[in-house]
Amino acid sequence: MSYRDIQKHVAELYGLEISDGAITHITDKLLPELKAWQQRPLEALYPFVWLDAIHYKIKHDGYYINKAIYTVLGLTTDGYKEWLGLYMSETEGAHHWLSVLTDLHNCGIQDILIACVDGLKGFPEVIASIFPQTEVQLCVVHQIRNSLRYMPVKTKKPLWLI
Repeated sequence: MSYRDIQKHVAELYGLEISDGAITHITDKLLPELKAWQQRPLEALYPFVWLDAIHYKIKHDGYYINKAIYTVLGLTTDGYKEWLGLYMSETEGAHHWLSVLTDLHNCGIQDILIACVDGLKGFPEVIASIFPQTEVQLCVVHQIRNSLRYMPVKTKKPLWLI
């Protein structure tokens, strides 16, 4: 995002005029904090981890392009949810998930008991290559959404009302 884009966005949302210098000052303060968050040590064990990618259209150089934001949410042994990581790529694929899981392993995760994933081909094998003891569970929401693809619209509508 360019400084001009940030200025327009802040003006639209908050009605504030902000200079390039102020944006530079803010980003110079934030970037080290973000780097530290990305490289922080993680717990050795997470009982449950949700792995999914969200697809966005992002404006880049005046054009809208698709990006996949890989989201990793973990349940700690104390029962709290914790963002373990956010990663960006052009598309979602098992190959990129391998680099995400490798990064998480390098940050200290030794084991995941259950990984909840969508039906991406090759994903369970990638998880097993980094965390061999992990049980892979298909996400119920993804299973329902994929099953509804094969139903006629007339049949689907009443289901959404439940």
